[in-house]
Amino acid sequence: MSTAARSSSPGNDPRVRAVEVTDDLIIAHLADGRTISVPLAWSWRLSDASPEARRRHEIIGDGEGIHWPDVDEDISVRGMLDGTPARRPDRR
Repeated sequence: MSTAARSSSPGNDPRVRAVEVTDDLIIAHLADGRTISVPLAWSWRLSDASPEARRRHEIIGDGEGIHWPDVDEDISVRGMLDGTPARRPDRR
């Protein structure tokens, strides 16, 4: 049996090259050819945003993440891969 080890070298970190947001998914196309997605519901800010605001995004950190300026949301590729949804703050 062979095992592939994940390197912690910054040069091997996944990088996003293109992003799509649908009514249900946040989709990231990575530089290494993979396409990953997470449910839109993982980002309450994007879930609550208009489709137009969802379309306006910037790739940040040389592809380490995505920023949506209209809703002040940042999502990292690592967070998408690790399965880390954003938590909605308690409204008390």
